[in-house]
Amino acid sequence: MAQIEDPEAVSTPPAPPEADGEVEAVQTASAAAQAELAVSPSIASESLRDYVRQVGVRLRSGETGVLPVVAALIGIAVIFQSQNAKFLSAGNLVNLLVQGAVFMLLAMGEVFALLLGEIDLSIGFVAGISGIICAELVKPQTNWPWWSAILVALLVTAAIGLLQGTIITRLRLPSFVVTLAGLLAWQGVMLLILGNGGTLPIHSDIINDLANAQVSPAAGWALLAGVVAIYGLLSWSRDRRRRASGLVAPPIGLTIAKIVALALAGVVLVLICNTNRGSLIPIRGVPWVVLIVLAVLVCWTVLLHRTRYGRYVYAVGGNAEAARRAGVSLARIRTLAFMLSSFTAGIAGLIYASRLLSVSTNVNGGQLVLYAVAAAVIGGTSLFGGRGKPLDAVLGGLVIAAIYNGMGLLGLSAALQYVVTALVLLAAVTLDSVARRGRVGTG
Repeated sequence: MAQIEDPEAVSTPPAPPEADGEVEAVQTASAAAQAELAVSPSIASESLRDYVRQVGVRLRSGETGVLPVVAALIGIAVIFQSQNAKFLSAGNLVNLLVQGAVFMLLAMGEVFALLLGEIDLSIGFVAGISGIICAELVKPQTNWPWWSAILVALLVTAAIGLLQGTIITRLRLPSFVVTLAGLLAWQGVMLLILGNGGTLPIHSDIINDLANAQVSPAAGWALLAGVVAIYGLLSWSRDRRRRASGLVAPPIGLTIAKIVALALAGVVLVLICNTNRGSLIPIRGVPWVVLIVLAVLVCWTVLLHRTRYGRYVYAVGGNAEAARRAGVSLARIRTLAFMLSSFTAGIAGLIYASRLLSVSTNVNGGQLVLYAVAAAVIGGTSLFGGRGKPLDAVLGGLVIAAIYNGMGLLGLSAALQYVVTALVLLAAVTLDSVARRGRVGTG
């Protein structure tokens, strides 16, 4: 009886040796490209010139980093300055930073959820809850110390995030649904406490000064010198320890360049803030709210980039199943992320109440959370999870604040401001999606 040959063996001729060689070459090149992208350019570089080459490779592969948002900020500045010479004045720039502080803080909180491919829609009204608790505790009837009122407000908002995160992870409910329910619930709590149209003033000069006062010019320079010195010492000692241990370290030229860049950025900021921006009385100095935003930025950057928890957040956001098989507790990582998101929203709520000197039911938490998501995405945080950092939120918040500030100077309507912000957001998401497809294509 004749044997029946395998149809695939008959229909598919064997690949010639030349084809095998070409396929192997393509696979080898692709693997090399992926390996080059997987390592930080600061670690993979042996010199400053090599670092620039590594950055160029990432740009060509779609890893644009903060370049689009920096280009957007420059473009916005050029457009508005050409229309109104006051836009780049010291007084307006400082006012822009103060206006954007709430956006930046809320966006930094939202980054924790977005890194996991989740979303937190409740942070706008969680911020309102923080302001209400603080105002209630410092009013004359209760007369709590300002620091204890702030502490309790932040602990309550952290507990709210812990509750929502636990519901999401333990009951395996979509974060969109749970936090949308939180948005409605916490708005209802605000109405129950304040009543319709209610307003509660902040009876604490210290809390009111968080968004309305500034340090002295001399203190601003002293803080800058301290920050640059600490950053320089930490960077230098960390690189020296890596070299002493036989590990790869960034080139010395790159470390020096980063320290110099930080010093120059700080000098520009302090010079702008120390310029007199008062009309009747002189007003000089770095606003406290700017220092608060920078402090939160440093803390969350260290948490996400220098700790095990931060590495786990990126691992879960990049590939949750792989992280689970590696022994990472997905429930704990996600729950803590939502807790940190609400905690940061609590800080934003205190700044918001401080700037208005009161808290009321006019807080538009729904709009605030949309601005927070928009700021994070505009800054470069991916909606798909696994990519983003707190600095993205700060830069994105600056973009939104610059749009509203500039259009306000030009006397344009709120409707047009919404449209322009929507177009900027759409452009950012498009860049993110195109860059993501480019990275997948190279793999």
